[in-house]
Amino acid sequence: MGTDLHAPLGQNRPPGRKRRPWPFGRILAGLCLMAVAGFSLYSSLTKDPLQKTEPVETAQKAAPQPDADKSNPNADAGKATMKQADPQSGANVQRTLTGDGSVVTTFSPRPRDGSGPVIIDANQVGQDPRMAGMPNDALLEDSPYGKLPIVGPNGLRPMEQYARPWSGARGTRIAIVVSGLGLSQTGTQRAIEKLPEEVTLAFAASGNSLQRWMQEGRRNGHEILMQVPFEPFDYPGNNPGPDTLLTSQPVAKNIEELHKAMGEITNYTGIMNYLGGRFLSNSDALEPVMRDIGKRGLLFLDDGSSAQSKSGTIAKALSVPHGFADVQLDGELQTDAIMKKLDELERIARRNGSAIGVASAFDESIDAISKWSEGAAMRGIEIVGVSALVDDPEHP
Repeated sequence: MGTDLHAPLGQNRPPGRKRRPWPFGRILAGLCLMAVAGFSLYSSLTKDPLQKTEPVETAQKAAPQPDADKSNPNADAGKATMKQADPQSGANVQRTLTGDGSVVTTFSPRPRDGSGPVIIDANQVGQDPRMAGMPNDALLEDSPYGKLPIVGPNGLRPMEQYARPWSGARGTRIAIVVSGLGLSQTGTQRAIEKLPEEVTLAFAASGNSLQRWMQEGRRNGHEILMQVPFEPFDYPGNNPGPDTLLTSQPVAKNIEELHKAMGEITNYTGIMNYLGGRFLSNSDALEPVMRDIGKRGLLFLDDGSSAQSKSGTIAKALSVPHGFADVQLDGELQTDAIMKKLDELERIARRNGSAIGVASAFDESIDAISKWSEGAAMRGIEIVGVSALVDDPEHP
């Protein structure tokens, strides 16, 4: 006796016989055959059924646009891009130096130039750590020697953009600069990995893989400097290396050598000398170099190795941010000796409020600085990037 599959449930079922399950496999096969048949019918009616359709956005761009209504001055208003402005472009800023040496900053409103909305670039000091290895394109210009730092259209300086932020507290502050990075691959990696992120790193212009090391150092939180070779008194017996700036060279040649060094990497706050006793003591040679550094929004750090250096005098005359190292930390390359120099640096900082120490990327120096830094905060010492301690005419 047959069963009518189209009958309602419970009908046409022989007495005492259980209901058989639905044949799902047969039904699925039937649906697949129907889909294939439908696609075949669609193909027969379409020239190219698999032809890709152009995305809506692309199609709209490709479509001819009607001529703008020249009689309507606001026809292109929506196409205009908003100009960028820094946060202080709508304020009068007045800084007052008080008797105790602190600076009081007063803001009052003023109208911005032009009308309409503007994009405010609020990231004036420091970078997002996730992007710290990437340069700000607005602070770069192309040159035959690579990308060179410049002051941005809104007055933002590389010294500010790439500075390591600090607390702002006027306690005892110390900046430590470890130089010579890039000359030894293993030494550079060890310095970046082991030194506290508050320590400033100075990369030698003649080093290797500088772009990679720069990015790693920045991502690890370090502020960085570019170290440029200057002529020492005993040159050429003591030769800092290729592209050294020399007192005997024309100004244009020294600027060229400076730009070669600047173009090696990006994201640095300033320039630091490597040797250079003779060059730093020669005003005629040093002045145009210092002027170029200042106009690019960079600081200059003198490592303090030459008592005859005129960098401070010239920097002040040209309003260039300038710092001078108080202590050479590893003149004697022993860990105990370096620890004593760090203690001396701390005493200077407690007396003067701040101090700058410099060292080279030797294993002994890295170990001593790392050990000494562990308890610095507990002793009331804040380790800051070197840009926080330079004399800056724009922010006295």
